[in-house]
Amino acid sequence: MDARKECHNPTMTTQLGFRFITSLQGISAAHWNALCGDDYPFSRYEFLAALEQSGSVGKGTGWQPQHLMVYNSDELIAAMPLYSKSHSYGEYVFDWSWADAYKRYGFDYYPKLINAIPFTPCSGSRLLLKDASRLAELLPLILDAIKHHAQSLNASSWHCLFPSAELSAHLSAAHISQRVGTQFHWYNRDYKSWDDFVGAMNSRKRKNINKERRAVAEQAIRFETKAAQTITAEDWQLFYRLYCNTYLKRSGHTGYLTEAFFTLLGEHFAQHCLLVIAYQQDQPIAAALFFTDSQTIYGRYWGCLEEHEFLHFETCYYQGIEYAINHGLQRFDGGAQGEHKIARGFEPVMTYSNHWLARPDFQQAIDNFLDAEKLSIENYMKEAEGYLPFK
Repeated sequence: MDARKECHNPTMTTQLGFRFITSLQGISAAHWNALCGDDYPFSRYEFLAALEQSGSVGKGTGWQPQHLMVYNSDELIAAMPLYSKSHSYGEYVFDWSWADAYKRYGFDYYPKLINAIPFTPCSGSRLLLKDASRLAELLPLILDAIKHHAQSLNASSWHCLFPSAELSAHLSAAHISQRVGTQFHWYNRDYKSWDDFVGAMNSRKRKNINKERRAVAEQAIRFETKAAQTITAEDWQLFYRLYCNTYLKRSGHTGYLTEAFFTLLGEHFAQHCLLVIAYQQDQPIAAALFFTDSQTIYGRYWGCLEEHEFLHFETCYYQGIEYAINHGLQRFDGGAQGEHKIARGFEPVMTYSNHWLARPDFQQAIDNFLDAEKLSIENYMKEAEGYLPFK
């Protein structure tokens, strides 16, 4: 879909073009990545293209790309990862009750449009701008284009999941209702070593964590950390097998991501990848896949062949924290949910999403729900802070 719209401001008139594309093959990696204002990994072309090229999103998955491109004449000035959804799986902002309400009243909630990174509840860039200072100017026009596109698709709604606090605030000011949630992130308080980190905890919590780490070591489990090009094709095959095994045990299916997705990461995105592999008697038994940028380590996927006491905590959390300390990273985003992270030094943080529904009556009902939910989330975060292990 192409649309042209004139943008007027006191000093100039700009002819803007809005285009929705159903595949990233319609744009080059260089043009897309030129809009990325930082090295946040999940909005970069290589990650999103790997999802499409591997069949992890696209036909038959319920995730149909509808990426928005904004042009000034022939110059690409903005882009948004956008998908038409026929379900609500893989989003981590739960709206199943909204879909049920639509159904009860005889309306269709699906398809819906979502501005999100598939299967990735990590806050970050959701609107890529060549000139970030133009956000307030361009956002109303972009929202107008999205609403018209939703109408053309007969979509019930548009949702922006895990945007930055700044974008969420701008969307809220534009009457795109804000929803809040909670995750648990670890912050590097200028720690010089693991002992420095646990030394900031009260005695009981410090002893518990060190006891868990000793228990893993006493099971003769060792760890190998591989980054970038040191991750081999065999390592990716191993990780996919572990990933599928864990999903199968937990959910009865082999996961959302295909083997080709991990192969493509290794070929085109290895500089952002970190793989921690656990061995027992020189046999791999578990692994965790992290992504990194210049400031943050992101814990994303894990898998194991067999369960061992505290193996998950060590592989997915303690190894990640040690890596962050040793490499001067400032934050560890461990993903969605997980109150067990609090005792291990992860602090409650607020996350955001924004929601527009085409039907005003449903929008009002959901706004009332979001107001009540926000109070509950704020109280929960205050209570969670009281359980942090630090002195």
